[in-house]
Amino acid sequence: MRIAVTTPNGHVGRHLTRMLVRAGVRPLLLTRTPDRIAAELRPHVEIARADSQNAEEVSAATRGVDALYWVDPSVMSEDPLADYARATDALVGAVARNGIGRVVFQSSVGAEKRHGAGEIDGLAATEAALDALGIAVTHLRCGYFFSNLLLDAESLRAGRLSTVLPLDSTMPWVAPRDIAEVAALTLLNREWSGRRVQAVHGPEDLSWAQVAGILTHELGREVTVERIADDDLRQGLKAAGMTEAMVEAVLGMSTGLRDDFTPEQPRSLVTTTPTTLRSWVRDELVGVV
Repeated sequence: MRIAVTTPNGHVGRHLTRMLVRAGVRPLLLTRTPDRIAAELRPHVEIARADSQNAEEVSAATRGVDALYWVDPSVMSEDPLADYARATDALVGAVARNGIGRVVFQSSVGAEKRHGAGEIDGLAATEAALDALGIAVTHLRCGYFFSNLLLDAESLRAGRLSTVLPLDSTMPWVAPRDIAEVAALTLLNREWSGRRVQAVHGPEDLSWAQVAGILTHELGREVTVERIADDDLRQGLKAAGMTEAMVEAVLGMSTGLRDDFTPEQPRSLVTTTPTTLRSWVRDELVGVV
């Protein structure tokens, strides 16, 4: 089985690629920047240059592929949902033209809402487009990435976090490596068919107050978290150079799931993965912030 992986240098992709190699697979890596693939990986992988928003490049790169791990590109742009739509068109075209029978798609908790969740709406549209193809597809509905804490590393170094969510409201937090493990096992397992939704929830639901407490303990210095108003975040994102559409897409991922949202899949043995935030902070954050 020939397996292709998009965003192989991403938080999930870098783990997934190595897991497939260790499993005896020679994955095809689709990337806009082939020169960034680590030298140690090159003897064990195939590499094809492909921009996920370029339909011709994606179709050409995926000829002969049996299974595909797809990540919609998250980019800073004037219209992120339009970027998602272009990527979806490229994906659907490649699957149809090349007869790719199995896709594992990196989606998000909240995609089941379909509309009103900011950037997650782009993932929901990709889910719907894949479902319409009638192929074997697994949507990984992932929780909040631990690695998102690095998006504002400067504030974290100063011991400050902020969120528009209630500080005591819990949600699933997950390590990118755990998502990669679920993805690898799903790609290698030939026993499933049809449409599947597989949530990846991490080991436990956490509130922002609990996250600040864990960071304080593991980093050895106080980290506080403050709830801010939606408009405060909006203005901060604009000041960072984001376009109006990008600001609303980012903000909507929080506000769209803040009130009266119940995930389609409850936490269970199937959705729970092992890596704790404490261990991730020790392995990935200490010394960085």
